[in-house]
Amino acid sequence: QVQLVESGGGLVQAGDSLRLSCTASGRTFSDFIMGWFRQIPGKEREFVGSISREGNKIVYTDSVKGRFTISRDNAENTVYLQMNTLKPEDTAVYYCAAELHLWTNHIVADGRQYDYWGQGTQVTVSS
Repeated sequence: QVQLVESGGGLVQAGDSLRLSCTASGRTFSDFIMGWFRQIPGKEREFVGSISREGNKIVYTDSVKGRFTISRDNAENTVYLQMNTLKPEDTAVYYCAAELHLWTNHIVADGRQYDYWGQGTQVTVSS
């Protein structure tokens, strides 16, 4: 089993920044592709970005490119989501997810492939 715990959410104004963290425990963190997703009540979960096991490949959804940055520290078992120039439409519950994967340079955008999920952290951006 893997436990994922997100932190760093909060209420900010448009244009502000936040950094979310997701710390894993239970298995070797570097065995996992990590992803960030977000969800607004009543809407489907949306892919935000994914980072490969060693951090050498990262992809983002178009709406956050140039504003959000995903990174990971395998020694600290933590993945980060740095969010800059936040917009009201970024308001959502943000989740990190982990997928056990063989290949070190793959990423996964499909949430159905992820094995483990965190509890989520609320990000609210006021206009």
